[in-house]
Amino acid sequence: QVQLVASGGGSVQAGGSLTLSCVWSGYFVNSPSMGWFRQAPGKKREGAAYMDADHNTDYVDSVKGRFTISQDNAKNTLYLQMNNLEPEDTAIYYCATGFRGGTWYEQDRYNYWGQGTQVTVSS
Repeated sequence: QVQLVASGGGSVQAGGSLTLSCVWSGYFVNSPSMGWFRQAPGKKREGAAYMDADHNTDYVDSVKGRFTISQDNAKNTLYLQMNNLEPEDTAIYYCATGFRGGTWYEQDRYNYWGQGTQVTVSS
């Protein structure tokens, strides 16, 4: 059974930083392609960051230069370092894997999801 457990969310002021973690288990793929998504209140879930099996990365324009996705395969952990946070980054953040190919920021391209972790940024 594949499980993803996200953690690291919290409340910070604008300009602050947070690092999210996502530990996966039961998924026996070496260096899996993984993504971070987020869903703000009243909005659709959107792809925020992505890392493929070769550790190439991509980001939604609104977080480029501020967020960094990384992966430690030895620890089965995906990270999202978020710097210079803005109130617009307030959302529930989800990690996902089991990418079936296609467009990385389309949520229906992933088979497995974590439970989400809340990030709140105040101005």
